[in-house]
Amino acid sequence: MTPPLLEARQLVKSFPGVRALKGVNLTLDPGEVLAVIGENGAGKSTLMKILAGVQTPDSGQILIDGKPCVIGSVEDAMAHGIALIHQELNLARTLDVGANIFLGREPSRWGWMDQARIARESALILARVGLNVPPSTPLSALTIGQQQLIEIAKALSIRARVLIMDEPTSSLSVHETEALVRLIQELRSSGVSIVYISHRLGEVEAVADRVEVLRDGENAGALPRPQIRRDAMVKLMVGRELSQFYPHQPHPPGAVAMEAREIRTALYPKQSVSFSVRAGEIVGLAGLVGAGRTELLEAIFGVVPALSGAIELGDLTLRPRSPVESIAAGVALVPEDRKHHGLALEMGVRENLSLANLHRDQRFGFRDGPRENALCDSMIAALRIKTPGPSQPVQFLSGGNQQKVVIGKWLATDPRVLLLDEPTRGIDIGAKQEIYRLMEELAGRGVAIVFASSEMEEILGMSDRVLVMHEGRITGELPRQHLSEESIMGLATGGSSAPLSSQ
Repeated sequence: MTPPLLEARQLVKSFPGVRALKGVNLTLDPGEVLAVIGENGAGKSTLMKILAGVQTPDSGQILIDGKPCVIGSVEDAMAHGIALIHQELNLARTLDVGANIFLGREPSRWGWMDQARIARESALILARVGLNVPPSTPLSALTIGQQQLIEIAKALSIRARVLIMDEPTSSLSVHETEALVRLIQELRSSGVSIVYISHRLGEVEAVADRVEVLRDGENAGALPRPQIRRDAMVKLMVGRELSQFYPHQPHPPGAVAMEAREIRTALYPKQSVSFSVRAGEIVGLAGLVGAGRTELLEAIFGVVPALSGAIELGDLTLRPRSPVESIAAGVALVPEDRKHHGLALEMGVRENLSLANLHRDQRFGFRDGPRENALCDSMIAALRIKTPGPSQPVQFLSGGNQQKVVIGKWLATDPRVLLLDEPTRGIDIGAKQEIYRLMEELAGRGVAIVFASSEMEEILGMSDRVLVMHEGRITGELPRQHLSEESIMGLATGGSSAPLSSQ
């Protein structure tokens, strides 16, 4: 029998306080799309970094074409035809497309960089990935989806036999995702093997030939193509049935907690948005990428001052110019990008949880250590944050636990209105359910919640009411009884809601 193209045997890897891999095995055949899934902290990223030479295992063996090899660096991995495409793109925005594709491997002629060869070979590779732009195009002129294709082009330029894709569609639009799926199918047909990591199980069903599931640093099971179904994947990932994934039960709404009046943002200065949310209500904010959801939430919170408009919170009228004003008024925002805008990665869990509350946790002008510790302990317990201890730097936590720290930081301010921007992006299915449980619990306590999400199932499953945005304006409002994918997509594309218009 032909040996696997790539094989990992009994890989073990430990970090301070954490054993990330506990003897993991993996095989990958030529021209196969293997999906590796699991909850955050299951060991997926560690395994991929070992295969790509970013990290080295404590023990275990890697084989290429059935022969043992040592992958001690990224260069070693590239020499064996293995390339890792990170979730956070690793590109030079100040360079053009061709320069990015050959960055660090620039061909030369007579001691000078061979620009003609870069342009010629880049054009061939760009055609292969279906990106119709000249190699001289500045990278900054491309969309996120196009930049993702540049990462794939870089990998193909080294004649990669194995592409490891880590959450490749997390920042892509629906159309860009569809284009990427088509490209994956073409690469598979040409003999390229792909390791596909994603929390979007619908995508896994669409692209994978086989699924390998990790749980707590160990192999939890595998699914061949005929058995790849959402319920089967979920059961292997979490070790139990999820009979009710979305726990939402509508609560009788209270008084209006916040009313946004005529908010205009810099992205769509000619459009204004007005809406309200009641105490105990969960309002979903839907729309396609670029519809203006993030900009609206940031304007309400004062991250970027609104061009006009006001926020009414009971008897208080606020024209938010800074987050400080919004926090004082009882508004909190969990941002879309937790690593850049929600956390101080090098700081510990305790410090991050207390950041938004420093003005309260002081005594005679100094930090109140006992009060800060009590707050930290209560949040870790209430949100079930998995951490070796409160001093653990948050950069070493899984994505789901990092998100819980961001949410906990704002819950410590006791907000009346909680704004959530893509609250479950990039976290596993088990952590998602915990976030949903928390949203439900907060709504039950009377907190008004507005959350923006690109996941249709999430919007349908957790919303009492949905506001749909298109090009900076709200095109429609749907109560829970009229929620459907068709009605939301009709409004998100600038049309109407078929179910409502038919009444």
